[in-house]
Amino acid sequence: MQIYGDYQSGNCYKVAWVLHYLNQPHQWIDVDILAGEAQQPAFTALNANAKIPLLVLEDGRFLSESNAIINYLARGSALLPSDPYRYAKVLQWQFFEQYSHEPYIATARFINRYLGLPDERRAEYASKQVGGHRALAVMEQQLQSTRYLVGDQLTLADISLYAYSHVADEGGFDLADYPQLRRWLEDIARQPNHLPMATG
Repeated sequence: MQIYGDYQSGNCYKVAWVLHYLNQPHQWIDVDILAGEAQQPAFTALNANAKIPLLVLEDGRFLSESNAIINYLARGSALLPSDPYRYAKVLQWQFFEQYSHEPYIATARFINRYLGLPDERRAEYASKQVGGHRALAVMEQQLQSTRYLVGDQLTLADISLYAYSHVADEGGFDLADYPQLRRWLEDIARQPNHLPMATG
């Protein structure tokens, strides 16, 4: 299988980590989104939405959207609970990540880290802080009662939300007021098959 992505993107990092965690062979193809590579016809022919990550299977079929990709890759593994309720809880947290977490924390990080916080986007950057802290507070509340987001075992819910939470400081989010979230981040980083995010 092939993965089109950027190791510094949280959404692509999720996919890279699941592949590493499950020891699944693959070919990684770097895509420079700032250089417009995701907008090229050769790429949009595969994904009309012009976004990464993108999974291309050995039979030529392809799949986009990071959480859809990792759910496909992790099927049958311990990362996806077999119990229907716990499985639905994983999905609940993944929807939360895409709608209540990523639009604030990932966007602020992109403006700051990728774009260098240009003057014309400072107001937008500042506007992301309240929503980002609201999402972190929801996670903190859950992690006060459970080791991981869905009970006592690592699942895709954790991987989905770890991706941007562990680099939230790059979007201006101070985690000092979230002791359980910091404990959770440290716990995940100690996992035997943990894959650090690429830096550069």
